[in-house]
This record gives sequence, C-alpha cells and structure tokens, in this order.
Amino acid sequence: MPNQTITDNKEQNLQEVFHDFSLASKFTKFDKAGKLLGQADLLMESKEGLTLLYQYIKDFTDAGIFEGTAWADPSKLVPRLVSGTLKSGHPNSTIELLSELRILAIAEKHFQSKSFSQNEAENFIQEVIVSNLEFVFNEPLEETRLVMSQHELNKVHAVFRFLSEKIKLDAIKEKLAQELTLICAQRPVVTEGPRKIIALIKEKIELDPNRPEDWSLLKFQRCIYRPTENTADKNAAEYGAFLPQLSTNELKNEASQMGKSMAEFGLVSQYHAVLLLFLIKNEKFALVPPCLALDPAGEARWKMHREFVTDLILQTIHPYNAQCIFGLAKMLEKGILSRDAVRSGLYNLSTVKIHPEVEKRILKSTKTPHESVSPKQYLMGALFRVLGQPLGLGQGNNPTCQSARGISMWSQHAPAKLINMVQTAATVDDLSFRFEGQEIKASETGKGLVQNLDHNLDAVSVTLVPLLDRIYNEMMLRASGRGEDPHKWVNPALYGQWVQIGFASAYDYPSNAIVDFEGFTKIFYAMCHPLYNGGHRLIYPNPVGIFITSAKGEMLGFHAVSLHRVDKDPKGIFRVYFVNPNNEGRQDWGQGIKPSVFGNGENYGESSLPFEEFAGRIYAFHYNNLEAPEKMETVPNEEVLKVKKIAKESWGRAYTWLEIKKKW
Repeated sequence: MPNQTITDNKEQNLQEVFHDFSLASKFTKFDKAGKLLGQADLLMESKEGLTLLYQYIKDFTDAGIFEGTAWADPSKLVPRLVSGTLKSGHPNSTIELLSELRILAIAEKHFQSKSFSQNEAENFIQEVIVSNLEFVFNEPLEETRLVMSQHELNKVHAVFRFLSEKIKLDAIKEKLAQELTLICAQRPVVTEGPRKIIALIKEKIELDPNRPEDWSLLKFQRCIYRPTENTADKNAAEYGAFLPQLSTNELKNEASQMGKSMAEFGLVSQYHAVLLLFLIKNEKFALVPPCLALDPAGEARWKMHREFVTDLILQTIHPYNAQCIFGLAKMLEKGILSRDAVRSGLYNLSTVKIHPEVEKRILKSTKTPHESVSPKQYLMGALFRVLGQPLGLGQGNNPTCQSARGISMWSQHAPAKLINMVQTAATVDDLSFRFEGQEIKASETGKGLVQNLDHNLDAVSVTLVPLLDRIYNEMMLRASGRGEDPHKWVNPALYGQWVQIGFASAYDYPSNAIVDFEGFTKIFYAMCHPLYNGGHRLIYPNPVGIFITSAKGEMLGFHAVSLHRVDKDPKGIFRVYFVNPNNEGRQDWGQGIKPSVFGNGENYGESSLPFEEFAGRIYAFHYNNLEAPEKMETVPNEEVLKVKKIAKESWGRAYTWLEIKKKW
C-alpha cells in the first residue's frame, strides 16, 4: 500500500472503496469493482490523480481488479484494439486505461507478470502510443468526437500524456517517421500536431545521423531546430547577430538552404523569420525568392509586387509567427496577390482595430502567444496560411465541418470575399448573410452547433467559425420542414451561387428511408466520372455530404467534405480527390475503405479513394440538373450495383431501402 497522506476527498474515497474491494467476497466483488472503477474514472483527468492510481496499480492487480475480464492476461491483449475500447466509454475505457498503467508498471519494473515480460510491456505501450496519437496530442478524429464525451476525451488524453512522459520511444522511430510524413503530406494550416511529435522526439529519442533509420526523423527535427548549418548551436537572437558577418554569396547559400528546409515538409522555423526580415531590412531583395523557395511564377510575382509584399512581411512576420512564411510563399506561387481586390483587402485588414472578443479568441487559439506579436499579426499570419494552403484547413474538435469547408472554398475561389469577411468579423464580431431575400445576422440568431468552441484552430477560423456556425444553423432552421434536405437551399446561400442548382440526395425525408439509390448513384457517375461525363473536369469544389462510418462500417453520423476532382491515380485507377475538413484526412471507414493522403496522386491536403468506394459513402451532392438526364443512361448497371452493395453492407443497415424510382 502506498505510504501517502490522503488529503483530498476523492483520494480518501479511493482508499475506502479499494479497501472494500480487497475484502469483498466473490458474491459482492463485481459490485465493489464497479465502485472502484468509478473512483478511478474521477481521478484520471488529472496528473495528480493518475500518479495516485499508478502507485496503487500493483495493489489493484493483486486484489483482482482484472480477474474475470478480457484484461485478465496482458499477454493476450492487442494494441490496435485499445482505441475501440477507449471509445466505448466507462467502465470499459477506465479498466482499459488501468490496464495500460499496469503494463507501464511492468515495463518500469515496479512489479512482474508471469505472462508478460518487461520488454513485451515496453513494446506494447509504444505501439499503443503510436496507434493513438490523436489522444496523445488531444486532436480526436471526427468519429472519435462523435462517440466520446468531453470527460472521456480529457481522461484518455491525460493518461496518454502520462504514458508518453514515462516510456522510452526509441523502438517506434520508423512508425513516428511514417506518421510525420503522412501528417505533413496534408500541409495542415495548424502545425501544432507535427511540432509536438518532433518536440517529443527531440526530448525523448537520441538520433544518430549515421543510422539510416534515424535520418528521416532527424530531417524533421532539423527543419525546425536546425534548418541550416549556420543555425547549429545558436538561438534565434544569436543567429540574427551572426547574419551581418556573411557575404552576399554566403547569404545566398543560407537563403537557399532555408527555403529548401521549409519546402520539404511545409514546416517553418523561427530562424527563417530572422533571416527573411534581415534580407528585407538590408534590401537583399534578390535573395528573397530562394529564401521562400519560390517557383519561377512565384518569383515573377514577387518582383511584380515587391513593395506591397515587403510591407506585409514587415508588418506581419515575427520569429514567433514564422509559420505564415510558408503560406505567403504559396500565395505568391498561386498568383492570389495579383488580384487588386486581394491586395486592397489585405491592406484594409492591416489597418483595422480588432474587436476585444475576437482578440481573446485569437490569443486563446495561440498556445503560447508572445508579447511581441499582436493579435492582428497572428490574424494576418493565419490569413496568409489559409489563402496559401486552402486544403490544409481543419475544424479542430468542433462539429463545424460546414464552416471549415466554406473557408477552404472561399480561399480558393473567392479570396477577396474571404478577406472582407475576416475584416468584418474581426472588427465588429458579427457577420451578415442573405438567405432567400432576407438578412441573417449572426448576432441576432440563436446558438449554432458549437456550444463551447474548441480553440485548436487557426486565427482566421476562431474569428469566423463561431459566427458562420450560427448563420449556417439559422439557414438550416429556415429551410427545414420542406420535405427535402435543407442543404439543397443552404449550400448555395452559404458558399456562393457557383454551387449547382441541382441537388441529389439518397435520403428521403418524408419516408425516413433510402429511395432510388440506383438513380442517385447514376447521377453521381454521370456528373463526376470522366468515362461517363464526356471527360469533363470539375470546375468548382462540390459540397458533398457523406455518411461517417466506424472501422466496422457501422453508421455513426454525417459529415461535410469538398469533392475537388476525379482523376486516374499512378496505377490507372479512377479516384475521387476530396478535402476533409477534419484535422486528419486518414481514417478507417470500414470494409477496407481507408482514405489515403499520400502516394496515390494526391495534391497536398487532399484525401482520395477509388471512385466506387467514395460513391458508397455519399448521401448528397450538387449537380447540373439540365445535363444529368441524358448522361445517366451511359452508366452501366454493374457499376451501380457495386456501389449499392458497399452502401447496403455498411451505413445502409441503419435504414429502410425503398425501390421507388424518382424523377431526377
């Protein structure tokens, strides 16, 4: 028994319920175990509580807390099954986490198990950590948010943080390198996730540049902590003092190294901001393109708009706001700054006073705000990233996929509109939209889908999302009760009139059933598949509604994505390339359907699936209703039946299916 004076009531309660459990007969053991697990559940959200539970874990084990359960023999446990158990909630999640503490205690030699060695325990914890990085960094996937309460999320995150602080991570180098590669392949606007992994590697894992298996991780580490040879053993201030010593040729080499480091993974170091500001202030303008790793088009636009971009850099960029440099580089390459309206909008935004409530949200979203960086600088920097990396937008842990999807679409196809929207929201903390001839003000509506905003977002999103969410919800309320999916009217009003008028939905509201799925699928093929639509490409992103399914293919809910293009992948397979406004585009949708983000022809930020697999998860999309009828007949029935089989064997099990034919 731990020799600890218990002062907190919860701790005293733990002692009491454990005492009762340890003395219980076999007839009362189950009831007493439930009370012990209840106390453990309460303690798991805090580090102090976890430390106490860890001290007791051997006593819990010896007293039989795991006996008669699936966790009785640790040698039979499977790391990849841990996630599903955690999502099932208390008491299963609590006993699962206690089991992790038990295995950690074995790994740390606090006690021995006859069936589980210290080495096996270490490997188990390592695999569990890599398989559950969403919990380690508290960035749960869409499926996870839907099935777990906030208490459960907090509890699980606290335990994984506890585990990651104690376990040796050397054995998971290859898995971590793969994880970082796939996260960075999505070029996220918010980079705290990969930065946390890289910081964890720096702190916990010793890397040898002479070992090939270490080199890939070392490259990630160096892109943040040592992007050039001259940054070695210098902090940002020392590096700034060192730069004046370099010749023009040496500075050219420095700029080139810095640009290549950023371009490789899309991650920017503090040193990059120091160098870029030095080059601007010392009028080394010819060295800015290599410093930003600009392609020829980007370099031409830099030369064209040098004075304007120079002012933006001096006003916005700071070592503690450096990640926006990557966004600025991509803005130049995309040609966004060549639009008069965009330059005017950015200039106007740089002159406004930000509303105090918006400032609070911006600073709260910045994990470690620096006193030298103003909320406006954070907002401008985030806008650079959003405009330069529109496919890297995420919604954090919020049910706001529609808002995130809108910001992504506007940044691609209406950047000046987005900038103007940001300016209005930033200055008055309000937005106004027109819906069917009537004005909707965010400030005059009820609450949206978000009750408590999770601030794991960029500064543009925390400025806009609370307002967009309320406007979206109000539009949905006004369009409900019409016997059809309200998105038919809401999507064009929210996103823009370029959204097609035709709207196909597999779900029939009056009958609460799936109606004419074959016709629905034929329209999707006829409008989007190059073999049946005349080889046409999509012009604008299509706002598509999908069914979210678990790794077992079970129906969980609905989600909004943007369908961007359909094309052949390197193997010649037609794939749908889409943007998922989650923070993570890789998920397991069951039936072997796993969207990929890398290696199948994806652009940075896209997810992709073979056409029929994506078609088997959608329930609504927009289309050209004037062109669809004549093209539907070209779609073969065997393709439709393949999609129907995928659908009926997954989310379709939750619905009644009617074979009524609709007029599309």
